[in-house]
Amino acid sequence: AHTDPGPHHTIALYTETTVVVVPKGHLLTAVDELTLADVADEQFLWPADDPLPTFRPGAAVKHRPATTGDAVELVAAGAGLLAVPQSLARLHHRRHLAYRPLTGAPGSTVGLLWTDPTSPPADEFIGIVRGRSATSSRSESEPAAKRNAKQKLAAKRAARAASGNTPGGASGQR
Repeated sequence: AHTDPGPHHTIALYTETTVVVVPKGHLLTAVDELTLADVADEQFLWPADDPLPTFRPGAAVKHRPATTGDAVELVAAGAGLLAVPQSLARLHHRRHLAYRPLTGAPGSTVGLLWTDPTSPPADEFIGIVRGRSATSSRSESEPAAKRNAKQKLAAKRAARAASGNTPGGASGQR
């Protein structure tokens, strides 16, 4: 069961592909991707910690394992198939199992959730996740001082001299 996190903020980072975990050698491993029609007559395990609680392809196996890890072990034993986000299939991978993307299935949103209110270090981390840099106006860090054209030219000359790459040859003299 999911609990209410209380006052919070979220950022969606990306959407993850749903895959079907099957025993190696299963008929469904003959293709690179599966469709909902391909799995409509299959038996699926739905663990109590189900990461896809609103998505149910195929028919349910009567036994409901406690965890996704337990369900993966049951797939290996031939008790049914399992639909999970791809990261969970990778996490629980076994050499005698395979997984295939399930086209037409909803994806899972992966995101960042944090409580409200936040601390200044958390605000800075959240800014980084959103793509702000140290020079952004909302960053807590001091932005780098702006340089004028004369300062930029002097810095370029100093960098060239330090690397030995000056105009007119490697040493700058002929």
